[in-house]
Amino acid sequence: MVGDPQSFSSGNLLTVSEVARAMRVSNMTVYRLIKGGDLPAVRVGKNYRIRETEVERYLADRSVQVVDS
Repeated sequence: MVGDPQSFSSGNLLTVSEVARAMRVSNMTVYRLIKGGDLPAVRVGKNYRIRETEVERYLADRSVQVVDS
């Protein structure tokens, strides 16, 4: 069903502000990640929406493991 939010199998769509708040960065940082191709987004009118799964993937790809020396 097209209007059903559950039909979006890739996760919830988040605003730039929601992503920035979750990542604890500025909105401008999120815009730079989108423009640089690091964070895929969907353009809706003049605004961007980012799939929650893409944010999770972005963070997982950049996580580091600290090794005790």
